[in-house]
Amino acid sequence: MQDVLLPSGAKLPMGTELAGTILGAEPAANGGNGSISLRFDALLVDRQRIPVTTSLRALAGFMEVLDAQTPEFSPGFGTPSTWETTRQIGGDEVYGVGGPVTNRCNERVGTAVYGGVLVHVRAGSGSKCRGALDKDDRPQALWVFSADACGVYGREHVQIAQAGRDAPSGAIVLISDDRGVKLRAGDAMLLRVR
Repeated sequence: MQDVLLPSGAKLPMGTELAGTILGAEPAANGGNGSISLRFDALLVDRQRIPVTTSLRALAGFMEVLDAQTPEFSPGFGTPSTWETTRQIGGDEVYGVGGPVTNRCNERVGTAVYGGVLVHVRAGSGSKCRGALDKDDRPQALWVFSADACGVYGREHVQIAQAGRDAPSGAIVLISDDRGVKLRAGDAMLLRVR
């Protein structure tokens, strides 16, 4: 959803496709959980298939995505849209393109760029998610997500049963209490590549 800078200095352009497989699906029945298992395993770049292993850090409903893209205040007459302040999924504040991204403690965690943010990934207090991987604390492209976004936002009946970090590596399992799991157009996933 935004350009992703790679350690080599190259970038994956916004719109790069990610391929995956649905490993299984179970409808909710007799009061049991519905589930869907999936794996994202390849980037499709310049007609090449580049293998990747991903894990799921956060899942957000389409309304949360829309809210994160909507300015917090009505801009004044003549104010460019790129200067508008928005709030990321998870709570970080974005002060317009080129401006700072700050967390709830008003600490700078990154910078806003066209199409998203570049932030230092953090693990929130008591979080199941990790911060920087392998001591690599370079800014990461998180689009509409906060630096410490972790878990499910706006999908109250869905839980992440397996994020893909444990065996089987890359397998993501979502469950729902008494309903089937539905991923809707406009929902967003924050994936990490290892």
